[in-house]
Amino acid sequence: MTFVPTIALAQLESAAAAGKLTESAAANIRLWLSEPCYGEYADQVAAHLAESKFKQLDDAFWTVIPFGTGGRRGRMYPIGSNAINDRTIGESAQGLADYVAAEKPDGLLLSCAIAYDTRHRSAHFARLCAEIMVAAGFKVWFLDGHRSTPELSFAVRLKKCSCGIMVTASHNPPSDNAVKVYWSTGGQLLPPHDSNVIERVGQVRTIHRAPFDAAVADGKIVLCQNEVDPAYVAAASAEALGGPRGLKILYSPLHGVGGTAVEPVLAAAGFKDVEVFGPHAEPSGDFPNVPGHVSNPENPKVFDAIIERAKASGADLIMATDPDCDRLGCAAPVAAKSGSSGPWATMTGNQIGALLADYVLDARRAAGRLSPEHYVVKTLVTTEMLRRIATSYGVKTYGELHVGFKWIAGEMDARGPGQFVFGAEESHGYLVGQYARDKDGAVAALMLAELAAKLKSQGRTLHEKLDDLFWQFGCHAEHTVSITMEGSEGMGRMTRLMAGVRENPPTELAGFKVAAAYDYANLRIVVPTGGGNVSTSAPEPLAAPQGDMVILHLVADGNYVAVRPSGTEPKVKLYMFTYEPAEQLHNLDEAKQKLRERLTALESDLRAFAEQF
Repeated sequence: MTFVPTIALAQLESAAAAGKLTESAAANIRLWLSEPCYGEYADQVAAHLAESKFKQLDDAFWTVIPFGTGGRRGRMYPIGSNAINDRTIGESAQGLADYVAAEKPDGLLLSCAIAYDTRHRSAHFARLCAEIMVAAGFKVWFLDGHRSTPELSFAVRLKKCSCGIMVTASHNPPSDNAVKVYWSTGGQLLPPHDSNVIERVGQVRTIHRAPFDAAVADGKIVLCQNEVDPAYVAAASAEALGGPRGLKILYSPLHGVGGTAVEPVLAAAGFKDVEVFGPHAEPSGDFPNVPGHVSNPENPKVFDAIIERAKASGADLIMATDPDCDRLGCAAPVAAKSGSSGPWATMTGNQIGALLADYVLDARRAAGRLSPEHYVVKTLVTTEMLRRIATSYGVKTYGELHVGFKWIAGEMDARGPGQFVFGAEESHGYLVGQYARDKDGAVAALMLAELAAKLKSQGRTLHEKLDDLFWQFGCHAEHTVSITMEGSEGMGRMTRLMAGVRENPPTELAGFKVAAAYDYANLRIVVPTGGGNVSTSAPEPLAAPQGDMVILHLVADGNYVAVRPSGTEPKVKLYMFTYEPAEQLHNLDEAKQKLRERLTALESDLRAFAEQF
């Protein structure tokens, strides 16, 4: 390209001087107009300036899209350093290739497994990544067609790859896409590799590509789905623990890839009465038939239409997975006596995690496959009910982990995967077995179906079993809300809010005094006093992994809240945990209502606190 954007640069400077663009956006746009490596995009940038599309330009350029807990994720837009497009995806793949080629993990030959979901441009981005990896000297194992994130993790391990790339934005809106990057373990990048890859990505100027079809013909790209698919299904279904199979299941892939994962895994494990919910069956990046076009099994409204079908069909259990099939949600009849025609209710990710933990631990103990050396893993924002359940079975819990299943996978390898029993995070992510190093909606669906079938044979439902656990381990109720803060202005709000909760946290929430604020960024414990001072005495050190999060512990034991910015989306997440000990329970329905009211009060107070910023 020979275009010299003199007019565009003049328009840029004029817009920046007039305050129509932030300083950071103007700096990034200037690079895209003047650096030869961005030459193929200069015309589009210039056209935006000529048409005074300053809002679009500012959103697309105000920062460089970062790597977060799940990789590099954001809105798709054809240009921009803060958007998902060929350039930012290309930089990600090139930076990964450059780092892995220099590092040579475990002495493995340079190779990369690549898969993609049903989102718009996912296949295009996957092919782009494959072309870049081949040009860098890698052999690519390519899963052609929509596949799940856990199958990509499995493929990395099966083919002994040095890295992996999954093109997906999980449960984000249709506007978004992303890449998740994996190490040779099959887990997402952990320190120091995450920061090192980020550094390499930032150094990328030239992106090298090899034509996809020619690379396939040369054997440098291997279309491996016919080998990997049955191996993955066999590995996941092998985790079955047995028991009854007389269960009618209604399953929704929410327009995602679940047809390649959940359906074959359930079938291989002996669950034959599975109906796929028709309106959600079509793989589609538009997610047309779910509320707000957001396929998130964490959202109870996703299940409204499915529940109506379940009542009509006499189903015993509803399960749904997100677009890349690494998260699982469910709904079930509230009481066995009223059957499928009676009231149904969804479950939170914490509740599903508690049920699955108890089921897997109980089954393993009954089979004589449980010892004090076995362990479960959870994150800091996952219910402590898991720890209480694990303790009752005499196994360890490792729970001082930040958000992101990559930390659970890392803990598995650090502690020894042979003793790993179960991993869970509050956002509906679960894993049993050693075949993958990421959460898997398919194996979680298998475990939940087994539990539901066992309970059905006893004349009980999942909700009734959960009540049993509440009586045994105390009543737990949790709630998570997100406060969206988009664009450059939103980032400023997020920064101010996190600084505020660290430097001057609230002294009271929901009528309870805040006993201590655990600041995981500065690794300190402070006592809030208000008035602009966090403590009347020197903060205590916090022995924990470092991360951008604050947990406020209330004086009521087991009641606390966590505040953290999302690592993959422009929002601050508020996690609320309430608890009533088992010895104080007299009426479970009254305890549930009390905790619901407490959660409402916590959310109200936290939102009011956030509004200050």
